[in-house]
Amino acid sequence: MNVKQQITSAGITFTLAISVGYSDNIKPFEQCLIQQINLSTEIQTIAELKAICKKLAPTRTITAPSQQRNKSTLLMAFKPNYILPTTYNSLGYDASIYSQQFDNPTLNLNDYEAHFQTSIKLPLSKNLFNHNLEYFAAYTNRSFWQVYNDSISAPFRETNHEPELWIQRNVTLAHASFNTSTQILGISHQSNGRGGLLSRSWNRVYVQLSLERQTLSLALKTWIRINEKSKDDDNPDITNYLGHGEFHVNIKSDDHVFSVMSRNNLESGFTKGAVEFGWSFPVGKRNDLKGYIQVFSGYGESLISYNNRVKRIGIGVIISN
Repeated sequence: MNVKQQITSAGITFTLAISVGYSDNIKPFEQCLIQQINLSTEIQTIAELKAICKKLAPTRTITAPSQQRNKSTLLMAFKPNYILPTTYNSLGYDASIYSQQFDNPTLNLNDYEAHFQTSIKLPLSKNLFNHNLEYFAAYTNRSFWQVYNDSISAPFRETNHEPELWIQRNVTLAHASFNTSTQILGISHQSNGRGGLLSRSWNRVYVQLSLERQTLSLALKTWIRINEKSKDDDNPDITNYLGHGEFHVNIKSDDHVFSVMSRNNLESGFTKGAVEFGWSFPVGKRNDLKGYIQVFSGYGESLISYNNRVKRIGIGVIISN
């Protein structure tokens, strides 16, 4: 560095060091900049050093904004929140189990129905055990509504409830292709809240690893089912269809977000897996509401039909990405 650059870098280092001294949480960008200045060569400029650390500066990412992550009492969106007023399943829905439950041999289900999902999470604790761990609770509701089936008074065909708890650790990646890594250990209960022949439920312990940068996020989730007594198990073969893991990819391009979910395909030899594709796109001038198309093919669309294959497309709006 020349004399002017040396003076400038020294001034920046001193200023950042003072700010660190009065802050319990040094920002990753500032920490990186201090390190790069101390390690820089004579031919590197301050602008070049800033460029190296730029990816650690706060940016709007695919998942929850950083300002939300730092609020320990804020109720936040968890999984995507969407409404699909019209969906179509080309393979149709099996009505036989409903006919048995309600003793109605003429009961039929419509191939067209409405779907919606609401999902929220609440941070319960930050810096748990003084080990940079966060503790969360969440609830997700997925509903399948036979709104166009007037012959049986347009009932809800299925509603799945999933409360869960997990411990989460966020790691900043200073010298990698991704900005952050999230490691999760959790437990979830999923059921449809029904009795008799229509009852479905299972409990899982899961581990999830996520990698994220501004326009791309990857998540691998694996789980182990908590076994139940055989007399209480409504779906003993559910892991044959939902497997022990799933993989998610989210890609952001301008105002469009493309998502892909793959579940139980490798484990089942591509015979009992599932793939879901989602595309959210701008509608009008609103940033908080986007158009949404979802395509699903495979098993495990809902608990009641976990062992029935579904090929479905739906269109609607997504409230939170």
